[in-house]
Amino acid sequence: MRRVVITGVGVVSPVGTGKDVFWNALMTGKSGIGPVTAFDSTAYAAHIGGEVRDFDPALYVTKQKPQDLGRASQLAIAAARLAFGDSSIDLGGIPRRRIGVSMGTTSGEPLFVEEYNDKLHAGGPDAVPAHCFARYPCHVMPAHVAIEFDLQGPSIMIPTACAAGNYAIGYGFDLIRTGRADLMIAGGADAFSRIPYLGFARLGAIAPERCQPFDKNRKGMIPGEGAGMLVLEPLDTALARGAKIYAEVLGYGVSCDAHHMTAAHPDADGPIRAMSAAMLDAGVTTDDIDYLCAHGTGTPTNDRIESLAVRTLFGERAPKVPMSSIKSMLGHTMGAASAIEAIACALALDTGWIPPTINHEEPDPDCGLDIVPNHARQTNPRVLLNNAYAFGGNNASLCLGRFSN
Repeated sequence: MRRVVITGVGVVSPVGTGKDVFWNALMTGKSGIGPVTAFDSTAYAAHIGGEVRDFDPALYVTKQKPQDLGRASQLAIAAARLAFGDSSIDLGGIPRRRIGVSMGTTSGEPLFVEEYNDKLHAGGPDAVPAHCFARYPCHVMPAHVAIEFDLQGPSIMIPTACAAGNYAIGYGFDLIRTGRADLMIAGGADAFSRIPYLGFARLGAIAPERCQPFDKNRKGMIPGEGAGMLVLEPLDTALARGAKIYAEVLGYGVSCDAHHMTAAHPDADGPIRAMSAAMLDAGVTTDDIDYLCAHGTGTPTNDRIESLAVRTLFGERAPKVPMSSIKSMLGHTMGAASAIEAIACALALDTGWIPPTINHEEPDPDCGLDIVPNHARQTNPRVLLNNAYAFGGNNASLCLGRFSN
């Protein structure tokens, strides 16, 4: 089995685009959450979200026509281009059939579904453009990335909702360590739209003003959008070309609650098994984990169940392991969430700093963990877990470590 490392990261997020802007925002506790501008939210009970502002797809989409792509695909291509640039990789030096794309999403390209619905109701079937059918399925997103960069290896979309980014990174990791690919661009993307926003609003899950993960007075999550893409490559090729190595992918674990479509298992069985599987794959134990990047949506139930999983698995050590949720700053970027969080984890390993959970004012005794509050903390983590839990009971944990020979 080949060792796999992260040598490039690209992010488009509500707190900024590009690695440096993104990381500085996290370190200073900047919030990217504000009033909804993508659509008229008057009819909804909530009116805030984590939107990507001032995004010009023409700066990143050069081989295709940006206007022919959905917003999620545009975000994904932008993040991929940033990641490739950050890695300084010469794509021309690798056979294109050995370079692949692995992506995750929750909704695919929902804006085309909305266009279909609006035009159908306004003018009947003949008013619906054919492109609505061709451009909305989620498989178009990795296909657009592959076309943009002429990547002829495996191209896959894993639509496991809000755990999809970790799933996609894990799949890319598998392809490289088993020798089926020599380079993977892996991550996730989702666009802000009425469909998921209305869904969460109808569930009563959206907080009215801000996201407060693990706070006693938390009131819900905040929908968001974005994309996070990571360059994964074998350790030997990274060393041979003198690449900067942010982190090593040590292992991952996935599970399904098999319990309910939207509610987490009350015993936290699925998250416990995902974390356990990730550590087993990585060859580490709970004693080795220095930081937990939480799923941390800010909903009362999810944060409580995630805390239960950590306390059950880590036992007496649970309150000693720092944990934080960057969703407090970005909102929940759906299928992009754990990919963007994986980038935050890689940067934490690289810099020695872990991001805070902002808006954390009163610890919840039902959580009982070390939730890094409001300010970044220097801890020099060496091994960490990035956790993601999703509708359908999908759970995925990714174990990353600081690279060392």
